Amino acid sequence: MEMTAIAQSLLNGLAISGIYILIALGLTLVLSIMGIVQISHGEIYMVGAYCVYYLIKSAGFSFIPALIVATLFVGCIGVFLERVFFRPFRGDPDRAMTVSISLILIIQNIVLFLAGGNPKSYSSPFTGVLFIFGIVIAWKRLIIVIVGFGLLVLLFLFIRYTKTGQAMLAISQEREGAALQGINIDFVSAVAMFLGCALAAVAAGFIGSLFSISPTMGSFALMKGIAVIILGGLGSIAGAVIGGLILGLIDGVLPAITSTYTAGLVGFAAIIIILLFRPQGIWGHE
Repeated sequence: MEMTAIAQSLLNGLAISGIYILIALGLTLVLSIMGIVQISHGEIYMVGAYCVYYLIKSAGFSFIPALIVATLFVGCIGVFLERVFFRPFRGDPDRAMTVSISLILIIQNIVLFLAGGNPKSYSSPFTGVLFIFGIVIAWKRLIIVIVGFGLLVLLFLFIRYTKTGQAMLAISQEREGAALQGINIDFVSAVAMFLGCALAAVAAGFIGSLFSISPTMGSFALMKGIAVIILGGLGSIAGAVIGGLILGLIDGVLPAITSTYTAGLVGFAAIIIILLFRPQGIWGHE
């Protein structure tokens, strides 16, 4: 492969990794704080893409303001879902799973009714290419890498240096002990849900600028998100980052060498092989 092709493949891999990590972080936050696998997370991701689409096409927003508004709106949807649908079943993963499955059907059908089933698209404002030492790099993919990993750093700083972030860590390690120390579990759960859904909306907004969006796009996002957190370790933020990097680079680089189908097989084969040696995942605990 030529250097330009290698650079483009690596950039594609990093861009996909950024998307996978943002999706997986949302799942990880909810799992570690609330103790549930929020399998309707893919539909939240899909709603984020449609919000950006309609803000651009119908409300006349440009891409960046549309992405910001959609991120805040979807984050607030997450708070609503946590308060109404998930808080009553916190600590009861079986019923929470049933609620999540119901939300998948409800959200998909609402979007189908309002937007129809035809794929929709909007263009990225980051057009053109960047030349570095003779290597051509597409701006729209480079921006995804910068934003994705920038948000990752901000999330780490939030968890490390804020009281709410420290409370999230405490709850993820020992819920009852955190409650006995006076930590407001309800508030922290709402914050975790807001952040998780907001990150999914950012990921979806950028994906919609690269590919078409549809009411069923959430299923693929959920599949990849769950694969990432299983590979990295359930409930581990660092594991979600590592798992997202591995699967993203596989999905971004291998199609340029072989095919998309082979990349998918290699990705899931990697998960199986790693779990054979570390059943808890790369960064997980027993």
